[in-house]
Amino acid sequence: MEKITEKDKKEIEWYEDAKNQTFETLPGFIYNLMNHYEHDYGTICKAMAAAMLGAAYAVNNDDQGGITGFQAGAVMWEFVKEWSYPHNSCGLKILDYDDMLYPQNDNRFDKTISNNTFKALQELAKKSLSEMEEGYVHPAVSNHWKNIIDGIVPFGYKVIED
Repeated sequence: MEKITEKDKKEIEWYEDAKNQTFETLPGFIYNLMNHYEHDYGTICKAMAAAMLGAAYAVNNDDQGGITGFQAGAVMWEFVKEWSYPHNSCGLKILDYDDMLYPQNDNRFDKTISNNTFKALQELAKKSLSEMEEGYVHPAVSNHWKNIIDGIVPFGYKVIED
């Protein structure tokens, strides 16, 4: 078993191999990731990402696959929501800071949230405040929630129309 660390950059090879996976090769690919390497705190994350990419490519490389870039974005959001944020109710945002290289993308970096997102945030603040146990939440947090409920948009954001 090869002991690897974050600095070994083995994931570059794994991610390239992931692109060639099929339903037939995927089990061996995952077996190799998990049984030929001794992972550390960081490399297990890279191995898991490679396994997930391998599964996605296996589906995409099938006769029923061949998804578009738009569909790939939808897959990414489904995974992110279900894996890391299953209880999120106000929405999520990912910024690609490379887009700062192009002036036409300036609106992507405005400190704005949509009206619907702010309404969802207010509802979540009301719910959180009503379910809060006395003394369980720091007073600064409960005051922050009250401000949101009262229509004060946090952190210097501005509400825009959807």
